[in-house]
Amino acid sequence: MGREVIVEGLTKSFGTQTVWQDVTLTLPPGEISVMLGPSGTGKTVFLKSIIGLLRPERGRVMVGGVDMVNSPERDIYEARKMFGLMFQDGALFGSMNLFDNIAFPLREHTRKKESQIRRIVMERMEMVGLLGAEGKLPGEISGGMRKRAGLARALVLDPQIILCDEPDSGLDPVRTSYISQLLIDLNAQIDATMLIVTHNLDIASTVPDNMGMLFRRRLVAFGPREVLLTSEEPVVRQFLSGRRTGPIGMAEEKDEATLVLERLGEAQSPPPVRPVAPQLEPSPGLPPRAAVPRRRERVLAMWDRLPQTAREALRTVPAATSAATPAAAAAPVPAPVPEETA
Repeated sequence: MGREVIVEGLTKSFGTQTVWQDVTLTLPPGEISVMLGPSGTGKTVFLKSIIGLLRPERGRVMVGGVDMVNSPERDIYEARKMFGLMFQDGALFGSMNLFDNIAFPLREHTRKKESQIRRIVMERMEMVGLLGAEGKLPGEISGGMRKRAGLARALVLDPQIILCDEPDSGLDPVRTSYISQLLIDLNAQIDATMLIVTHNLDIASTVPDNMGMLFRRRLVAFGPREVLLTSEEPVVRQFLSGRRTGPIGMAEEKDEATLVLERLGEAQSPPPVRPVAPQLEPSPGLPPRAAVPRRRERVLAMWDRLPQTAREALRTVPAATSAATPAAAAAPVPAPVPEETA
């Protein structure tokens, strides 16, 4: 099972510019979480702070008894082995073929024999649908294949926590849907804790167990997906509906006078409520997600504190993670991953 990640009072600045402050949340073990937010709100900085690549000025990130902010560097280095990080662009070495790119962490951080390395690499390549492409160079394949290769590399050290930085960037809607299903399937197979940073509303609405949002240097909310998907918070509604009306501007936050005028207009024409979509389920032949019953018990424990709209969504949406609905035994049959070319 994946590790719990406890974030308490985290504050990060660059010089006099505060990126975000006093961020507090818990990533439940083995569950999938998504962090949303407009461009420039520090979502990637948040990922790098969790894994200890950046040091926030205040707060702590507790993973397996290690504080990834304040512990000695040697302890952070060891704890970092619990993580797998999927970079936005794949971050592959251009001069290495896919096999050697994916094998790199094993050769760098373990003393495994080449026969063991080959077995692990081929298993991970099969998991992400890349068997047969091991001899190709990154420049010879598509962006979607590079992302899957980056994900395979993040998996070779058997991480308990996987961080994905915009796995959908640069992909068309079809390839994005395959990435969404792949993330669910991986969680079903390895039960790792996962945090995904994305702007993509399809991923955000169908993949995670939990959702959060960063805006105006703070964490707007974090909790079960149904809470954000039915939220009345103006910035959340604007982001999920993709409308210009709301606190998010083109390059910066809007001033109060502009917001007052927009609210008057919105009273005449309120934004449509985005329906809560069912969560994706593992592909046929894969085990059910072990996170489902754990998540159900956790949501039931907080039931009385949830907004009424979230409780209604949990009762009515046919999702595998619904607190009121047992985990589905059958899953829809996905189409095979299409062949991609550079």
